[in-house]
Amino acid sequence: MRPDFSSSTAFKTPWAFFNRQARAMRLAVLAREALIAEAELTPKPGLVDRRGAGTHNDLSLSIMRRSAFTIEPYFCEMAAFSQGTHPSQELRERLAVVGREAERAMFRVTNGSNSHKGAIWILGLLISAAALHTENGVKVSKITSTAKEIASFADRATPRLVSHGDMVAKKYGVAGARGEALRGFPHVVDVGLPMLRSKRASGATERVARLDTLLSIMSRLDDTCLLYRGGKMALVAAKEGAIAVSRSGGSGTAIGRQKLFRLDHRLLELGVSPGGSGDLLAATLFLDAVERSRNEVQPDQSGSEDQDGAD
Repeated sequence: MRPDFSSSTAFKTPWAFFNRQARAMRLAVLAREALIAEAELTPKPGLVDRRGAGTHNDLSLSIMRRSAFTIEPYFCEMAAFSQGTHPSQELRERLAVVGREAERAMFRVTNGSNSHKGAIWILGLLISAAALHTENGVKVSKITSTAKEIASFADRATPRLVSHGDMVAKKYGVAGARGEALRGFPHVVDVGLPMLRSKRASGATERVARLDTLLSIMSRLDDTCLLYRGGKMALVAAKEGAIAVSRSGGSGTAIGRQKLFRLDHRLLELGVSPGGSGDLLAATLFLDAVERSRNEVQPDQSGSEDQDGAD
């Protein structure tokens, strides 16, 4: 699918057209790179990474990569038609239509496995919000507040089928992915980004910074992926395990690594994974790159150290 740029009234000149086309493509590339960076980050507790499929018997790292590339054009389309507009019912519902097309494409390329359904919702909103602001280095708070406004409009054409996330959110009284958006992505703005940047400033490797960011999100998020597959026991185990790593100095310390692998083993025993936290890590990496006006998500050049197992 190719983005339709021709319908936007914002394209007054050929130069403006190509500038906006380039911006839409850049945002889509950053989103795809963020998804792949999240998938490749190793070792993650319970999740797909370079070691294997975690607790997922229907996913692999190659499937995650293929899925990310498959949905990239849909992200580009979302960014393209969002430029020159404003949060509205029409924009919300147009995003939903393309989002459902992206989901169908994802399921086709993964043979029916859910690799990035939650990420399509989260990153779709953030890409649209980022595209509405044409200035370079737009603040994350501005993007997330705009995404919150877009999410506040109902999708009147939404299928009547209730998603697993919505079902779990209602059952346990937690926010879920929709609630996260309607609150302005607090686990990205107030948890993920501060941890990522603090760790970088302290001299941590990019791998450690990202792992500790994931763990900080896990320690705070009522992850509906965990609740759906393992109930409250799984959520408590994940939160307590993530906190234990943090209190031991993080994934960059010997004790922290031991506790990280202990958490990984526990989640494997329970057969659960923190998929919601993984999606929000990808959102964190995406917004970090956008705010810093990067043309790519910062590479993880930490090497293969500690990627195959505990010391």
